[in-house]
Amino acid sequence: MLTQTTIDQSYNKVITTIKSCETKSQLEGASRMVENFKTLYKKVGSPKALSYSLDETLKQQYILTICQL
Repeated sequence: MLTQTTIDQSYNKVITTIKSCETKSQLEGASRMVENFKTLYKKVGSPKALSYSLDETLKQQYILTICQL
């Protein structure tokens, strides 16, 4: 069984937060979380695929949320 690293745990928490957003203001908060994640883990060399994945997940959740309003 693989153990998760700190970056994996943080990434999963941000993804979970994004997917739980139901309003535009919640998405704005999630967007700040994504930017904080990028800033923090850029210093330690996080893979760019994680940043891209967060951006895409945020974009998809934004589309879903706007369509529901």
